[in-house]
Amino acid sequence: MKRFGISILVLALACMLPGAAFAQNVVKFGVFEPLTGANAAGGAEELDGIRLAQSLYPTVTVGGVTYKIELAIADNKSDKVEAANAGQSLVDRDKVQVVLGSWGSGLSMAAGPIFQAAKVPAIGLSCTNPLVTKDNPYYFRVCFIDPFQGTVMATYAYSNVKAKKAVIIREVSNDYSVGLAKFFVDSFVKLTGDPKAIVATLNYNTGDQDFSAQLTQIKSLKADVIFAPGNYTESALIIKQARELGIKTPFLGGDTWEIQELINVGKTAVEGAVMSTFFDNDAPLTANSKIFVTEFQKKYGRVPSGTTVLGFDGYLLARDAIIRANSVNSVKIRDAIAATNKFAGASGYVTFAPGSGDPVKSAVIKEVKNGKFVYKTTVNP
Repeated sequence: MKRFGISILVLALACMLPGAAFAQNVVKFGVFEPLTGANAAGGAEELDGIRLAQSLYPTVTVGGVTYKIELAIADNKSDKVEAANAGQSLVDRDKVQVVLGSWGSGLSMAAGPIFQAAKVPAIGLSCTNPLVTKDNPYYFRVCFIDPFQGTVMATYAYSNVKAKKAVIIREVSNDYSVGLAKFFVDSFVKLTGDPKAIVATLNYNTGDQDFSAQLTQIKSLKADVIFAPGNYTESALIIKQARELGIKTPFLGGDTWEIQELINVGKTAVEGAVMSTFFDNDAPLTANSKIFVTEFQKKYGRVPSGTTVLGFDGYLLARDAIIRANSVNSVKIRDAIAATNKFAGASGYVTFAPGSGDPVKSAVIKEVKNGKFVYKTTVNP
């Protein structure tokens, strides 16, 4: 009994030492997402993809040592101030080696300087605004960016809808919405050759629920298409209220629309709404595409969204970078991410050009049809 007691004491003391083996064999991925607030459904979608990847690949081996990958989850609450606080907590309290997220470009931008100062690399998942990675060598992403997405949707409006005049209704408090609207406008004006092709640009704020003033103005205009690159909830309400006012003009949006909440809120009113997004479950691009779709349906019992796949890819890219760096040091992981070349994610291949944190990715266009997001086409860069 005495010998047994001494052994327990020795083990307990060993576990308290700074260099204890159990502590060394953990690597932490910070998950930086809006899990409450206006963007909660989007953050939850990305987290589902991250959790799926963790369940399939829970460890990483470096230098012959196997590390358990733990998730340190920080809710940025769909708020820029809270996002900065959440980012600071991940680096100061949780001591993460890499960060994944966030849904919402403005939220990502709020914490970007914090990650850079701490020399902790961050991998954005669906944050498409170019400013997320601009002048920040520690921020990367696995999605396309808005200059491309805006061009894709302007081209769709011009070539497929045959639109000559467009109205913009944007979420003016949302960096993503304002940025994407600008890129759409620039491209649409160029395509039409008409400096007056945009007949109106109307604004609303995150959380608004009554859009009658903006829609009454839209109804008086002779527009062929309405581009509304906002959050899924507000966008669904805009479309629903537009249809109630008798507005039949086609609605186009961006990647934030492919969330089930758009259909839950908009119901039959959002039928025919068209959006750009990241992935089509029925068109696998790599071996990881098939793994993702099969394992996601097995784990969650539903079809994944185009956003969810990016959570999966972000986790896999971070893990792959650790293997290539042969280190869990955050700076070395950052350097390995920067050197990524033809990484086969589920949503396609990721390569970063020198000095860039933005991959070149294709866009998928989908339409709401019979209460589902239905594939229409793929647009390559």
